[in-house]
Amino acid sequence: MPAQSEVYHLFAGKLFSVCLKYSRNYEDAEDTLQDSFLTIFDKIKQYQNKGSFEGWLKRIAINTALQKYRKKEPLYIENKEVENLGLEEDNYEDSNFNVNFLLELIQKLPDRYRLIFNLFVLDDYSHKEISEMLKISEGTSKSNLSIARYILKKQLEAHQQKKV
Repeated sequence: MPAQSEVYHLFAGKLFSVCLKYSRNYEDAEDTLQDSFLTIFDKIKQYQNKGSFEGWLKRIAINTALQKYRKKEPLYIENKEVENLGLEEDNYEDSNFNVNFLLELIQKLPDRYRLIFNLFVLDDYSHKEISEMLKISEGTSKSNLSIARYILKKQLEAHQQKKV
């Protein structure tokens, strides 16, 4: 059985990765992690042993990150129809993209796109759930996800062109 400190470091590491996905940089992620732990310690008695404890912690970290951006400035969500952005499926299977490089690209996305991309692609929230969390329409969630994917696709293409 792992020691209590090992369990703490395991959860802290996993929560930090969540915070890093939703932050612009390492320092912002550290701040979000600290705020998440303050919320966790404050609300620990609310955990009812229903569902996974790790999932509960992750939801708190995600909500803390979202609240941080709402407080910093109103979260401007783009509400425009996405016409053909050239989002046909590309095959990047032959490409070896470093995980840190991909994370860096995601962190550079404007807040509205990064948050929706992370919620949908990396954390498996539905557009309905995202629309409720961010108080936007499902259509806005979908269009912002498409724009985020388009931006990332263009950045990956530019990176591949540099390598050639």
